[in-house]
Amino acid sequence: MMNSKDMALVAAKALDDKKGKEIRVLEIEKLTSIADYFVICSGSSNTQINALCDAVERKMEESCGEKPLHREGYRDGTWVLLDYGCLAVHVFSQEAREFYSLDRLWSDGHELDLSDILTRD
Repeated sequence: MMNSKDMALVAAKALDDKKGKEIRVLEIEKLTSIADYFVICSGSSNTQINALCDAVERKMEESCGEKPLHREGYRDGTWVLLDYGCLAVHVFSQEAREFYSLDRLWSDGHELDLSDILTRD
C-alpha cells in the first residue's frame, strides 16, 4: 500500500498531465485529523474541472489501487472534492478558489516542493 505523501504526488501529477493550474500539495497532518494532505488545483472551465477529477480518479486507481471514499460537487463543476481519507483533492474554478481561499486557510501547512513532478509552463 502506498503512503499518503506518495498518493498526494500521484494526484498532483495526474492534475498536471491534464493541464491543471496552480497545483499545490499541503501537508496538514499536524494541524488536523481531516486528512494528511490537501491537493489544491484550479481548472479553467467546468468541463476541464470534471476532466481533471476524472484523471485523478483514474490515476489513483491505476497507481495506488484507491477509489475515492466520497466525491462532492461534480455536477456544479466550480469546486469538486475527492476524498481519499488520508488525502483530499480540491479542484476549483479560479473564482471559487479565490472565494474559499483554502490556500490561505491552510497556510500553516507544509507545502511540498513539486518542481520534480510538475511540467514547467
